[in-house]
Amino acid sequence: MTTIDISEQKKILRKEINARLATLSVEDRVNLSRVTVEKFLAHNVYKNSSIIMAYLSTLEEIQLQEFLSTALNDGKILAVPFISGREMYAAILPSLDALEVGAYKILTIRRDVRKIIDAEKIDCVIVPGIAFDVKGHRLGKGGGYYDKFLSRAFNAKKVALAYDFQIIDNVPVEPHDLSVDFIITPKKIF
Repeated sequence: MTTIDISEQKKILRKEINARLATLSVEDRVNLSRVTVEKFLAHNVYKNSSIIMAYLSTLEEIQLQEFLSTALNDGKILAVPFISGREMYAAILPSLDALEVGAYKILTIRRDVRKIIDAEKIDCVIVPGIAFDVKGHRLGKGGGYYDKFLSRAFNAKKVALAYDFQIIDNVPVEPHDLSVDFIITPKKIF
């Protein structure tokens, strides 16, 4: 299979899964997110991690607001992503008050409190994605930011929190695509 074929497969798959994500009601998003986050909070990966990086949820993703509050209350060092140029970095989140609405109406950490943490110091990264398979292959949004970042976060356990329908038989992968170690859905842990 050529790279063009894989690239086209990824586009088709993104469109299919995004269409399914768009059909979820707000109530379903809230309830399924809560169940998934609770399962992660009970998992040893969370319990054994001191420094955790988590994405700042967009509407279609598993909602992590509850997780962010809990992790901060549990005394975890919490980091969130921010983009500068074509690179993604991790910044320590001292409190939820340090967040503001950024580009594309996505939450980001305020510049005046931004303190970078080295990727290799992170114990766990909660990785977003459009689709996953049971082997841990991940289909992201297509920018490559997480793949590049995760190659620098080589000590971190990579965890995906997803809706059950985001788990498919096979995610098309290219050599630069990095996998996750665990996938947690409302119904299963892979």
